[in-house]
Formats: sequence, C-alpha cells, structure tokens
Amino acid sequence: MNPRTLIFTGNGKGKTTAAFGMVMRAAGHDQRILVVQFLKSNAASGELQACSHLPRVEVVQMGCGFVVPPEHPDFATHCQKAREAMAYSCAAVAAGRHDLIVLDEICGAIAHEMISEDAVIEMLDTPGRAACIVLTGRHASTRLIEHADTVTEMHCIRHGYTAEILAQKGVEY
Repeated sequence: MNPRTLIFTGNGKGKTTAAFGMVMRAAGHDQRILVVQFLKSNAASGELQACSHLPRVEVVQMGCGFVVPPEHPDFATHCQKAREAMAYSCAAVAAGRHDLIVLDEICGAIAHEMISEDAVIEMLDTPGRAACIVLTGRHASTRLIEHADTVTEMHCIRHGYTAEILAQKGVEY
C-alpha cells in the first residue's frame, strides 16, 4: 500500500485533537508512532500525559510555544527550533521505523516562514517512505493540500475565547 499524507488545517479547534485520535487508533493496532510538535512546548498537555502510558508512541516537543512576530528578538530562536524539528522529522521519515508520523503545527511553521515548504514536500516525497504522515496547523498552503490525499479543514463557528473563557485542562490542553 502506498504511504498516506493527511492534513488537518483551518481556523477551528480540533486539528491536533484529530491527529491524536489517529495516534490512539494506530496505538490500538500496535503500530509505531512518532509525534513531532513544531511549535508547542507545554509538557503538561493532556496528549503528552496520555501518550506517556503508550509504549510505542513517542512525542517530541521541539517548539518554543506561541510564535512571536518576526521583529521580536526571540523570533530567531523560534525559527532555529523549527529547523531542528524539520531535521529531526526528515531523519525519522528516512529511517522508516514508524508506521505513523504526526508533524503537529508544521503548517503554521511554514506559514510563519520558519521552515521551507519545499523541504517539507521533498520530505513527503522521500523514496521508499512507508509511514503515514499527518500534517497539522493553520494555513496549509495550496501546494501542500494538492500533495495530500486527505485534507480536512476545521472551521470555527464559535470559540469560547471570544466569550473570555480561559483555556481549560482537558479541553484546550
């Protein structure tokens, strides 16, 4: 069977949640799973806590958290971390040891021009790639969407943040 590429994108909630749903499904089939989080840095998230109990699931957070504007002095550090996450991901895809690889918030890293879209597409085209790869994040580009075989866009109809509801453990993290 050919390797799959799926994208969860859009302005609505649920992109990472959908990807972790696939992680749970793959874990239930005893598959080997890698999740690389390009922008996130919250070690207390529920996803990380749950996955720490699953022996064949590895989650690696490589980001610095919310991305600052390009003119901010810390933006260079965000970019460096995203490049490190990209190198790590490319090595994992080339090694072929995983059945499912989730590249969480990679679309956002591309949209913020922290990593190259060309490099991501080249990674997806790695010869002999066996892993199913899931890309998440806002602003998936037309080129990435055309490259994937399954794309889901989450639309926000209403968000608790606009009603001043703070992020809630178990819901947002």
